[in-house]
Amino acid sequence: MARLIPTALLLLLLLPGLALAGGIEVREFDGPVMERRYDDLTSILRCPKCQNQAIDDSDSPIAGDMRDRVYALLQDGRSDKEILDFMVERFGDYVLYNPRLEGRTFLLWGLPAVLGLLGLVLVGLLVRARRNASNRELSAEERARLDALINRERTE
Repeated sequence: MARLIPTALLLLLLLPGLALAGGIEVREFDGPVMERRYDDLTSILRCPKCQNQAIDDSDSPIAGDMRDRVYALLQDGRSDKEILDFMVERFGDYVLYNPRLEGRTFLLWGLPAVLGLLGLVLVGLLVRARRNASNRELSAEERARLDALINRERTE
């Protein structure tokens, strides 16, 4: 009996923590394909409340509502594109980790490629300029100045 009291006290101390822990969501799917689609969709949608956390990892209430909505839309037979369109319409482009290629996001997608090409062109121009500089003949004045510097070093 003396051993039972500390165990009961320990359980009573842990009980509030268990109540605060997020519940496990149990969802039934028609098959593994539907479950995989659900997992994929909830992993690519960002929680609007949390910073940089997908709705499948978030414990916020809005993420739970979003997971419920994704599940309901999947059960209604909606395609992945329709579900993503619905979420973007409701929460904005922020919910997508990878923004779509549109007129206003073209700079976001195109800028790294443009900067990479500019870097390659710059390196090419520098190599070409250096190659041309090493192949150039010295003028008579430059040759005389160089000879004077060499002779001065030899005499010192």
